[in-house]
Amino acid sequence: MTSENTKLVIVESPSKIKTLKKFLGDNYIIESSVGHIRDLPKKDLGIDIENSFSTSYEVSADSKKVVKNLKSMIKKADELYLATDPDREGEAISWHLVECLKPSIPVKRMVFNEITKEAIIESFSNTRQIDTNLVKAQESRRILDRLFGFLVSKKLWLNVAGGLSAGRVQSPAVKILVDREKQRSQFVKNEYWSIEAIFKSGTQSFDSTLKSVDDKKIAVGNSFDKKTGKLNKKNLVLLNENSTNDIINKLEQGEWKVASLAVKPKNQNPYPPFITSTLQQEGIRKFNLSSQQVMSIAQKLYENGHITYMRTDSVNLSSEALNAAKKAITNLFGKEYLPEKFNYYKNKAKNAQEAHEAIRPSGST
Repeated sequence: MTSENTKLVIVESPSKIKTLKKFLGDNYIIESSVGHIRDLPKKDLGIDIENSFSTSYEVSADSKKVVKNLKSMIKKADELYLATDPDREGEAISWHLVECLKPSIPVKRMVFNEITKEAIIESFSNTRQIDTNLVKAQESRRILDRLFGFLVSKKLWLNVAGGLSAGRVQSPAVKILVDREKQRSQFVKNEYWSIEAIFKSGTQSFDSTLKSVDDKKIAVGNSFDKKTGKLNKKNLVLLNENSTNDIINKLEQGEWKVASLAVKPKNQNPYPPFITSTLQQEGIRKFNLSSQQVMSIAQKLYENGHITYMRTDSVNLSSEALNAAKKAITNLFGKEYLPEKFNYYKNKAKNAQEAHEAIRPSGST
């Protein structure tokens, strides 16, 4: 250690320690809480409903060694920096650490959305106090989990399978499934057919779709009511297998020519930056991964400093990211390809959590 103040930095995941050590000097001690160190007891509710829903927490068996180690590390430090994740869970973990460790040295909360040298150094210059509003939000979610879980889980054991647990998400999800099943039972099965053809002229070919018969449009998927399965428009031709084959036989006998050609410009705007849900959707669609696998990979990318924090509802990009994109476009393609102004996106969801920027490659280059 040097003569400088010794700083103890506590992160959530042990895998972050190696990355942070690349950026920080010898006067920094970096330890991990390995996630939450305290939780509501498993044996009972842990919530006093009659006393303003006050909670009782206990250190988990797996975390006792972690707590003991952190207490010994605090004795060697002059300052404590809480560098848990920048979300409700991370804020709650920092609060639990303070409540459990009871440090006598100065405590500072540092937050970074990407694990790069610039972001880490900047976060030391912009520390703050623990956000009690975020802590209370997380605690409220946890209380709801427990209250719903104790009441609903036993129902699941009896009606579904033993050992299942329910929470604030699973409980309403069961009701949604029941409601959807009731809707599904009222759905009327229907059938529609489409006719497509490949036309060839010399060495060229193009695909086409039959749109109408005798000046009446052919019914397609969105012609049906999603709830009832019935046609939602009149004067549509509903093709079945027999009528489709009859039309095909007639079409094959004719000679075809292109009567007119309409050329229309089409603009394709860039898609909004990734948020948690769209990142999962693309991982499922393109790589056939589960949402859990996508988030596991994203977690590792974040911890190794490759992407910004992966739990966000925000489509906003920082000025650092926009300037990096501008620089990359200039270097790769030239200034003539720079847009006149940046694209800015807005989240359509009214209750979007936009505390962080969108998911993007970390850094400024």
